[in-house]
Amino acid sequence: MKLNLTKPLIVFDLETTGLDLVKDRIIQISYIKVMPDGSEERGNHFINPGRTIPQEVVAITGITNEQVKDAPLFKDIAAKLCEKFKGCDFAGFNSNHFDIPLLAEEFLRVGIDFDFSRCRLIDAQTIFHKMERRNLAAAYKFYTGRKMEEDFQAHLADQDTEATYLVLQGQLDKYAPGMQEEADRVLHNDMDELAEMSKMNNNVDFAGRIVWKEKTDTHGKQLTGKDGKPLMEEVFNFGKYKGHAVADVLRRDPGYYNWMLSGDFTYNTKQVLTRIRLREAQK
Repeated sequence: MKLNLTKPLIVFDLETTGLDLVKDRIIQISYIKVMPDGSEERGNHFINPGRTIPQEVVAITGITNEQVKDAPLFKDIAAKLCEKFKGCDFAGFNSNHFDIPLLAEEFLRVGIDFDFSRCRLIDAQTIFHKMERRNLAAAYKFYTGRKMEEDFQAHLADQDTEATYLVLQGQLDKYAPGMQEEADRVLHNDMDELAEMSKMNNNVDFAGRIVWKEKTDTHGKQLTGKDGKPLMEEVFNFGKYKGHAVADVLRRDPGYYNWMLSGDFTYNTKQVLTRIRLREAQK
């Protein structure tokens, strides 16, 4: 359907060195400028972030340090982008949570105060989540074809348990081998596979203060074990040591352990931290 526009709309996406709004930088910005008359203008810029692109980002995006070494810095194209984006609304996927805030940071770093508060900010991901609900009732209808309120009384644990059991069975039926054309949509009736599929992140503790990260050598090359699988290590996911290996931090700054144990962290986080500390002490 053609968009009903009253002013130009910038549909855009960023690739970045990471997800930290303060520390990370843009390495690619791509946009489609859609005019009210329906005409479109496309732009795509690779950007030198002024720092090394982490190997995990290279693996995900395919954008290498070599590829951007001669690309302009953001400050070199900021004025041009600002002029191109002036008077426009913006749209993206997860853009209100990440892309817009990071783009605003990049503009401010080079002294351009692009006022996004004057723009209408449209996030297709938020619309998707609101229009296609992801609660138990929605899952029950999707996988069983029936309305949950017709079969159960909602918000009672025993009723929700029965519904969840039927949803899980329905998922295994729907995504069983032979039921899907795409290989990545096949789900085997295997508890290890189901547990892996259920992970939303790579947390070590439930709160996500400590996460798993692939180990690399001093040259950024991924390290693997005897089985050929990547070696993993626990790293902090917050604060001044974000991205640093927990074992290294505990060795270099032992007071950090005491600070966390006396701080406002979950018992589970403190438990995980203590286990790591004891493990390292036994080496």
